[in-house]
Amino acid sequence: MRFTEIETFRALMRSGSTRKAAALLGVTQPAISQSLKRLEAQASLSLFQRSGGRLLPTPEAHALMLEIDRVFIGMDAIEHRLASLRNFSVNQLDISCYPAFGLGFIPRVLARLKQQTATHHWPTVSLQILSSKDVKSRVASGLSDFGLLADEMALEGLEHSTFARFPGVVVMPPGHALARFKTIKPAQLAEVSFLALNPEDASRRRLEATMTEHGARLRIAVQTPYAASVCELALRGLGVGLVNPITALDYAERGLLVRKFSMDVSFACLLALPAGKVLSTTACEFLSLMRLQLRDDAQRLRRYLK
Repeated sequence: MRFTEIETFRALMRSGSTRKAAALLGVTQPAISQSLKRLEAQASLSLFQRSGGRLLPTPEAHALMLEIDRVFIGMDAIEHRLASLRNFSVNQLDISCYPAFGLGFIPRVLARLKQQTATHHWPTVSLQILSSKDVKSRVASGLSDFGLLADEMALEGLEHSTFARFPGVVVMPPGHALARFKTIKPAQLAEVSFLALNPEDASRRRLEATMTEHGARLRIAVQTPYAASVCELALRGLGVGLVNPITALDYAERGLLVRKFSMDVSFACLLALPAGKVLSTTACEFLSLMRLQLRDDAQRLRRYLK
């Protein structure tokens, strides 16, 4: 007994005629008749009585239809579940990100996604801008597809890799005394008001170690946890800072000056994923777009560092 014969029988029971059943299944009326004959022969049952060109279901046919309907209801449920899974993978994207990449970089990636995505396929996006500690917690609990965070966090229990690593850049307002230099040296940083990241920041510690090696010391005017705050303060003339260049790029277009630093004080961004969790197709595609955007941002940055 083949599935097509069961499907034919069901179409006949629902429509009441071979003509309507053929239309439902997209086949010819002779094909419907032949399929029904095979089913009756295999079952050794008469499922329909022929009367005046009509097919009248027998009691056995009604009993069989009850069982077939149960099977088809189960199949409909499976199809609905598969559709839900497809829609979920396409329409959901949960990102946790620390501010250095979350305020400008991820919105640029989302804009890139928007350009190549049809309106009806646009995912429901949750973008949570959090401290690196909270990003780690959210990813570890499985609430986010992935997270971007600073490298001072220990990531035991999570799958992780370095997403980006750049040497820090010096940022300053237009017209600053250091603006005439293409590359800033530690001794020069020691002569100006400095806008520092908080002491627990790994890049802050690397910078202070470098300054000490050169017999110099920072004159800290303001310290803050966020590179975006350093850029905003610098843009308003409150001092000079050393930040992640991806963050600086957001402000360079507003007039913030960006200069190279003579020493390699790196800023690393880590990509963290829940351990053992398979990423959705949407999340994988978004990660690919992130890497493309990172490449483009690095190229744009070089124009500001000439």
